[in-house]
Amino acid sequence: MTERALDAAPSADALTERILDAAREQFMTFGPRRSTVDDVAKRARVSRVMVYRRIGNKEALVSACLLREYRRFVGEVDEAVVAQLPAMEDRIVEGFVVVLRHIREHPLIGGLMRLEPKTMLPFLTLGSGPAFLAMRGYLTDRLRRARRAEGRQESDPTPVAELMVRITVSFLLDPVSCFALDEDDH
Repeated sequence: MTERALDAAPSADALTERILDAAREQFMTFGPRRSTVDDVAKRARVSRVMVYRRIGNKEALVSACLLREYRRFVGEVDEAVVAQLPAMEDRIVEGFVVVLRHIREHPLIGGLMRLEPKTMLPFLTLGSGPAFLAMRGYLTDRLRRARRAEGRQESDPTPVAELMVRITVSFLLDPVSCFALDEDDH
């Protein structure tokens, strides 16, 4: 999985999308722990073998489903933050709040954070986990673009992006911090 996974468009293949839609519904209803590849295949009306061919095992299915959801809301964050706020510092603060609120309210990601935090933990915290790498890559790219636009000297923004992801994840893993976020907190 590359760090640019959020920017890279997934296969627009209708069958793959149907499988991921079925996985999303299955995971929202029963959670990944109580779901199998067979459950997703039945919901998508395809064979188990087809799920393995298109996406892979259960871990790959969970990962692909979560990355697709992250990819969707990153577009919303860009729209809400980048287009609205000219100053980089304001975009960082607003982006942080928007991401926390969006994840908290998201039916799949927020639901799994509340119901199956141990399932979500490796995707969010491992330095090589797909969600961690994707979010770090996304932020690195946005920081790099902002520095260029402001005419700042080019330096590698990856360490800053990694710190931002780790801080965000720590808020997500602390229900009091994340789930008590209020409109007036920023």
